[in-house]
Amino acid sequence: MPTENSNLSTGAGIEIPDSDPAAPAAPPAAEPDGPTREELELAAEQFGLDSTRFQTRNELAEAIEKRRLLIAGFDREIMLELLRWGRRLPPVDATGEQLAREITAIRSMKFGGLSRGALVVLAHLRHAVPADTDDIPTLIHKLKHQEGLFEKLARKKRAFIGKLVSNLVGENDEPPRSRSGNSPAATATAAREASIKEEIEEAGLLSGISNRLKRTADQYLNQKLDEIEARIDRKLEEIDRRLGQWRDREVANRLKILKITLWASVIVAIVSLIYSWLKVYISP
Repeated sequence: MPTENSNLSTGAGIEIPDSDPAAPAAPPAAEPDGPTREELELAAEQFGLDSTRFQTRNELAEAIEKRRLLIAGFDREIMLELLRWGRRLPPVDATGEQLAREITAIRSMKFGGLSRGALVVLAHLRHAVPADTDDIPTLIHKLKHQEGLFEKLARKKRAFIGKLVSNLVGENDEPPRSRSGNSPAATATAAREASIKEEIEEAGLLSGISNRLKRTADQYLNQKLDEIEARIDRKLEEIDRRLGQWRDREVANRLKILKITLWASVIVAIVSLIYSWLKVYISP
């Protein structure tokens, strides 16, 4: 009879050794390849997803993939309309996901002038769950209802601070109207400059003031660059005009030289003919 420390045998004659308690434990299973949890959380934040709602890494990755598929079905012109509404200028060759990230960063709650398609896309990105039968007022109501109480209070506080700053600097609360018309579509699609009150309401006091200073500096630099470019254009036009005058004078001088050469050749030929005639008929 086998002892306690002996090996167990199977019917096929294969010996199976007893487990040794002192043997090292099996190494843990390797993590699946792919982005880490931190990278997924960063991507979820860029796409407007709350990563704390997903317990596991796979659930978060699946939610990000669903969001990417949803963004792929959005119309590009509608996304550009939302970016113009949010006063953002994306790159010309921006992808749909880059446009969606820019739209997600827009925090404005003033939806006047947006088309129904733009409101549907914005509702999807802000988790407002739009329905196919929702009209524009219903979509706006869902978007406003989606904003939390604390977020609404914080926005009201930023709006109050923005109004105070606007009054201090003497800026009008109403932004400059577009010259393309008063229709809602024209208002939504036309690019306009936000007032400092809107800047502070959407981005906060420091961010709003810094954005306004940055935009003012950019406008000043662009104006100076335009002036320098116009001056260079005037100089180039003057140089081109002078080169044209020099070219015309050079061509006129060359034509004059050719004319003189031609007349000299004709005179020499006539003299040669007269000499030959005299030599033949006068003094043979």
